[in-house]
Amino acid sequence: MTRSFAPEPTDSRILQIAGDHVRKFGAARTTIVGIAAEAGMSHANVYRYFPSKDTLLDALTDHWLRPLEAGLHEIADAPDPADDKLERIVSAVYRAYRNKVETDPNLFALLREAVEQGRATGRRHRARIQSEVQRVIEEGMAGAVFRQGDQRRAIALVFDGLHRFLNPVAIQLDRDLPREQSDARCERLTAVVVRALAGRI
Repeated sequence: MTRSFAPEPTDSRILQIAGDHVRKFGAARTTIVGIAAEAGMSHANVYRYFPSKDTLLDALTDHWLRPLEAGLHEIADAPDPADDKLERIVSAVYRAYRNKVETDPNLFALLREAVEQGRATGRRHRARIQSEVQRVIEEGMAGAVFRQGDQRRAIALVFDGLHRFLNPVAIQLDRDLPREQSDARCERLTAVVVRALAGRI
């Protein structure tokens, strides 16, 4: 019996091709005309789904970040202690960034540039990370796991103290640092920040 398959949604197909082109050529050399040609459509048709190249590249960035952001939400929702959840959130962000810059550098560069340029994609992603960290900080304070009395200072401590592991620009700058050294530094500094939040320093 012949099985029939539903056609792949056009916007997903365009994103897939765009991702392939960015990986091969980099964002600067990726063109709407080239993507349209591979998709078998006119460039005007691509613009029906994505009004500009920047819109398409931002959608591509959002697409690869979505599983990470969903994972952070799951960690924050878990029944584990707040200090453990905070460590896991930091580790998840750092490892996702580090893995991406090593294995998929041209796609990672899209996020780095969005953050550097203050574009909406970068701002949204950072806000989502901050939201999950804030939830865990609030929970830790409510349960006396964290003894830092000022929520804003507690959140600032996390992002200032762990900037090197939570900021895509810093991850890019550290790309040549051996992975085992970078992993160990992230683990040590995260532990220091958590102890400071708990009033153990």
